[in-house]
Amino acid sequence: MPSPRSTIFLADRVTWVRACLWLAVLALIGAPVAAVVSIGLGGNHIQELVDGGIASAAVNSVVSAGLSAAAAVAIATVMALVLDRTDLPGRSVLRLILLSPLLIPPFVGAIAWTGLLGPSGIINSFWNETFGGGPLWNIYGGDGVIFLLTVHSYPLAYLIISAALRRVPGDLEQAARIAGASPFRAMRDVTLPLLRPALLASLTLTAVSNLADFGIPALIGLPERYVTLSTMVYRYIQSGTVDRPLEVVSTIGIGLLALAVVAVAIDRILGRRSIQLDGAVTAPQLLPLGGSRIPAGVAAWILGLALTVLPILALATQALLPAPGVPLTWGNLTLQSIESAVTAPGTLVGIQNSVTLALGAAVVCGFLGLAIGVLTTRTRSRDNVGLDLAAMLPQAIPGLVIAVGWLIIGRYTGLFDSKWVILCAYVMAFLAIVVQAVRAPLSSTPTALEEVARSSGASHLRSLWDVPWKMAIPAAVTGAVLVALTAVRELTMSVLLVAPGTQTLGVSIFNLQQAGDYNAASALSLLVALVGFAGLGLVASTRAGRPQVRRR
Repeated sequence: MPSPRSTIFLADRVTWVRACLWLAVLALIGAPVAAVVSIGLGGNHIQELVDGGIASAAVNSVVSAGLSAAAAVAIATVMALVLDRTDLPGRSVLRLILLSPLLIPPFVGAIAWTGLLGPSGIINSFWNETFGGGPLWNIYGGDGVIFLLTVHSYPLAYLIISAALRRVPGDLEQAARIAGASPFRAMRDVTLPLLRPALLASLTLTAVSNLADFGIPALIGLPERYVTLSTMVYRYIQSGTVDRPLEVVSTIGIGLLALAVVAVAIDRILGRRSIQLDGAVTAPQLLPLGGSRIPAGVAAWILGLALTVLPILALATQALLPAPGVPLTWGNLTLQSIESAVTAPGTLVGIQNSVTLALGAAVVCGFLGLAIGVLTTRTRSRDNVGLDLAAMLPQAIPGLVIAVGWLIIGRYTGLFDSKWVILCAYVMAFLAIVVQAVRAPLSSTPTALEEVARSSGASHLRSLWDVPWKMAIPAAVTGAVLVALTAVRELTMSVLLVAPGTQTLGVSIFNLQQAGDYNAASALSLLVALVGFAGLGLVASTRAGRPQVRRR
């Protein structure tokens, strides 16, 4: 057995690890947030922002984020109930298709939809030639921003609501059915009220995410002068129209941060009033659609393909034409746009930087997230809650605030105009993904194995290393992969932190679109979308290849 002195020393080693993690969290998360708040409050730029139209930009941001989040939650709720609680034909494959917008960056989706519903898009051109009187619907403007934010946020809402739906015991619905309620009334009166916490959580998460989205408002809103807070920040940083741009955008950042905090506070308050269920979860009985099964299946498939496949086909037509406005004929199809987009020096640098930064963020987040998850779930300390909340805080912080914070920190640390400042912003934004992935399995695992290790003579630090650390490595790897997939398609933070030679793939596509090279931007976007669909196909083939267990 170790002596009391060595035991104290070993305990101090855990304390040293905790102190190092606190220093890392404060440097990566606390410092940028503090920089935004201090610089934003230090300068008086309210009147300057009012003259610049911040009131209308704030209204546009709140309206577009709120309406798109509400629409996304409504779509996700219907989607969860139909795909998870009915016998809709082909629902497993349809679920993967409807989740595909998660794999496509929002700005790529915006470029794809402009090929359909832009002034000269496929649908509008067909409508004008057939019926006359102008386009059917011009996607540019505020309504287009709300529509695309909805399309790219309902999959996330579905994942939250679907997970909550699986925890609703099926015997509650069966009891309502026995009492005389129809299947739809049982779903309305029993299932939906139990989903209220998940609905509120998904509404808050999607609203905060959509509030600071940059790609869709920039590509769809700005052509019709629909300005949001995110595009306003970009304008002040890039145009040089103000004397102290960092102070000005920090003031906007404080407003975005305040909106995010209010949204999270409302979610927490409403979450305390939610209904909690105890007991085992019984499998629900699928609701038979009867005679409407085939029509409902056809309608669902048409809607799913229209939201996912049709924009990609429009993107392909733009990528295979030599220039905008060229008629779509076999003789005009060419690979010139794809070849020039892929071989362009800016594209090659963007791909290299995106891969490097995504892998770097995955490694750093994987290690830090694993350490924080192990320490906060398997040790007893008063600051566990604080450390966990600090690591999870960036989930509620818009990406614009993170980027502005690192713009300020970069100027005082030598990271300015380097790709390392983008890496730091990625780590701050995506660390919570790994922490959540690690906490889930460790929170439900008993500490008996660690106690056995301690009783066998292992130190506290060694027991943490041998048992929970190694146990949570697969979860940390999964979280790190999610970090890499998220970082490689990121635009909002990258477009503000970019410098010559540090552009990412998303910034390269955005610059091509802004420069008017629409076909090259579509070609590069098509390749990104195809990579996303390849990942979707890999998931589908993996699910199909799993052995089925037959019940006897």
